Amino acid sequence: MHLNISSPGWAKHAWSCFFAPWIAEATIFIYNYARFDAAALLDQIRRAEVNTFCAPPTVWRMLIKADLSGGPGSLRELMSAGEPLNPEVMERVCEAWGLTIRDGYGQTELPLAVGNVPGMPVKPGSMGLPLPGVPIVLVDPLSGQPAAEGEVCVDLSKRPMSLMTGYQGDPERNAEAMAGGYYHTGDVASRDADGYIFYIGRTDDVFKASDYKISPFELESVLIEHPAVAEAAVVPAPDELRLAVPKAYIALTAGYEPSKEVAFQILKHARENLAPYQRVRRIEFFELPKTISGKIRRVDLRGREERAAMGETSVTEWRDDEFPELRA
Repeated sequence: MHLNISSPGWAKHAWSCFFAPWIAEATIFIYNYARFDAAALLDQIRRAEVNTFCAPPTVWRMLIKADLSGGPGSLRELMSAGEPLNPEVMERVCEAWGLTIRDGYGQTELPLAVGNVPGMPVKPGSMGLPLPGVPIVLVDPLSGQPAAEGEVCVDLSKRPMSLMTGYQGDPERNAEAMAGGYYHTGDVASRDADGYIFYIGRTDDVFKASDYKISPFELESVLIEHPAVAEAAVVPAPDELRLAVPKAYIALTAGYEPSKEVAFQILKHARENLAPYQRVRRIEFFELPKTISGKIRRVDLRGREERAAMGETSVTEWRDDEFPELRA
């Protein structure tokens, strides 16, 4: 029995195609709820003997904050879809259940292009290897040449199997997406010596602080390791000295309330686990804006910071310079 509570985006359609041989003879279990409850979902998965479970990272991040000690029930296959999954989440699930969540990368325009297929070693934090027939190239945005880190692109000269033919009735968008002999995804990633690809962020999510490049995903992955943090979204906050500094919008787990002490503990955790140039310097407890598919809308948060800098809106945040003990 399969339970898929994912939605269009990162890899839902691609995973559906990838597992078509299984799904063709599967029983699909649909769980309807008014408000998400991680513990209730786990109970339903065990009760209905679900064996394949695909969910967006938002759900996985909430599940690891619940009690996983009851075991995985009948689960055999775990997948994530919608946006990249934090390594901490994969490690926690593997420790508790002995199962590996397999992540993948795709778009509406480019169904599953990179993935962790059954039988291959999974590296936490990696979206896997390019799939056969999908010539993935990382392109340096400055030089336009292939590189170990850059925009995720598809080499159009090699006739990619799964890429769309184009945007209907939009020649300008087509020309932009297919410029330079590549299909441009708008995502930035790096590739290790083994060919595994690691997501860094959308081209408009990555920013500079004190002239260092900051990947929000990397900082967020560290923040959610703290027990008080259910979800985090890091965006640039305008700063007179550094031009911009990393600010984290935090959704707290059940049992924690916004307070100076909780802010201090999270800032301390970030300082101890991130490089000095990556330090989260501001925190705001906030209900994260999301798309209908569960993706965090960082663009809304960036806009909020810009409006606050111009005095158009007020924010309630904690700054690291309010805690002299952090420098002790």
